[in-house]
Amino acid sequence: MWPRERRESGEQDLFRSRLDQVINMDHALVKLARTIDWGFLEEKFGAIYKDGAGQPPLPTRLMAGLAILKHTYNLSDEVVCELWIENPYYQYFCGEEFFQHRLPLDRSSMTNWRNRMGEERLQALLQESLAVATRTGAIKPGDLARVIVDTTVQPKNITFPTDAKLLNRAREKLVTLAKRLAHAKQFKRANRALRTLKTYLGRVIRDIARKIDGDHGLEASFAGLLGLARQVRSQERGQRGPKVYSLHAPEVECIGKGKPHKPYEFGVKVSVATTLKHSKGGQFVAHVQALPGNPYDGHTLAAVIPAIEQLVGNTIERLHADAGYRGHNAPPDYKFKVYTSRQKRRVTPAVKREMKRRAAVEPVIGHLKEEHRMNRNYLAGRRGDANNAVLAAAGYNFRRLIRWLSDLLRFILAMLLLSAEWRQT
Repeated sequence: MWPRERRESGEQDLFRSRLDQVINMDHALVKLARTIDWGFLEEKFGAIYKDGAGQPPLPTRLMAGLAILKHTYNLSDEVVCELWIENPYYQYFCGEEFFQHRLPLDRSSMTNWRNRMGEERLQALLQESLAVATRTGAIKPGDLARVIVDTTVQPKNITFPTDAKLLNRAREKLVTLAKRLAHAKQFKRANRALRTLKTYLGRVIRDIARKIDGDHGLEASFAGLLGLARQVRSQERGQRGPKVYSLHAPEVECIGKGKPHKPYEFGVKVSVATTLKHSKGGQFVAHVQALPGNPYDGHTLAAVIPAIEQLVGNTIERLHADAGYRGHNAPPDYKFKVYTSRQKRRVTPAVKREMKRRAAVEPVIGHLKEEHRMNRNYLAGRRGDANNAVLAAAGYNFRRLIRWLSDLLRFILAMLLLSAEWRQT
C-alpha cells in the first residue's frame, strides 16, 4: 500500500494552534522546507510501494525529513527522534500542521525505511539538494559541468582488528551461541599465543560441528558463524586477498592510506565529487558513491562519470583528480576531459588555473567525516555503507543551504534597514 501522505488542510483547531502561527516563518529550516519539492521525493520513494491490503506506510515527508535532519545535524536515530518531539521546527520540516507530543513511529522504522529505499533511491535526496541550491541561487547550473573527484575511506564502527582478538572473539561467540540454543613486543611469545588460540578455536569448531551433525536446524543456525570462524582460523598475517577483520561486520576492508599517522583504515572506499567552482552558497557535493572491493582510483571513473551526469542532469566538461587517477578507464568520450595532478600534456593556461582548485575537495571530505557521520559508519552491511555515504552528502548539501538561506535573510533585512535609514535622511 502506498504511504498516506499528509497535506495541509488549512483548517483551524479550537484547542490547538497551527505550527505556522507559532514558529518564526523566516527561519532557515522553514524556508528550506518550503523550497524542497516534496512531491518529487514522494514520487521517487513511493514507487517502491504497491497497492494492496495492510497498514499504509509512514508518510514519505516524515521519513525523508528525519533522514535529512539526522545527517544535516550529525545526530543518531535515537537523538533525532527525541529532538523531533521537542523541536517545533523539526516537526514543521517533516510536514506536521500541529505540534505533536508523541512520536508517530518507532526508532527502528528509520532503519527499515533506509534499507527499503536503498542507495539508488536515496540519491534523490542528493539530487533534490542540488535542485534546491539551483532554485535559491546558491549554485548556478553551469557550475555542475566542471567537477573535482577524489576518494576517501568511510571507516566502519569496529575496534582495531588483531589476530589474537579475532581468534579469541570467534571462540567466545561460538561458545556463547552453543550455550544459548596482540599487541606483543616479544614476537616468539606472541606467535606461541596465537597458535594456542588457534588450537582452542579449532577444538571448539570441531566439537560444535560433531554435536550438530545431522540436525538441519542447528546447522543452519551455526552456518554463518562457523564459516567466519574457520576463515579467521585459516587466514594468516600479511596474506593477500579478502580477510575477515570483524565478526559483526565481515564486509570491512583494509584500505592503505599511506600516511604516517594513519597507515591504513578499515571500512569502504567512497568516491566524492564536488563542483570545481566555489559557488555563492559554497562548495556542494555533486555525487558520492561507495566502492566496495577497494578498486584502484582510476578504475572507478567508468562508473562514476555516468552516475554524476545522471544525477546532476548535466554533461561533464572537465574533471580534475589527483595523481592516483593516472591510467584511468574513463569512457572514451571523456579520455581527454580528465586532468590529473602534475599532468603536463594538454594543460592550457585555463586548465592550469583550474588545477589549483583540485585540493578544494579535501575540506569537503573533512566536513563530511566530522560533521555528517561519514567518519564512523554505524549502519550494518554493504547496504549500510552505501546508504550512509549518500545521506552524509545530502546532509552536507542541506547544511550549506540552511547557511545560505540564513545569510540571504540577513542580507535582505540589512538592505531593508539601510533603505529605511536612507529614506529618513
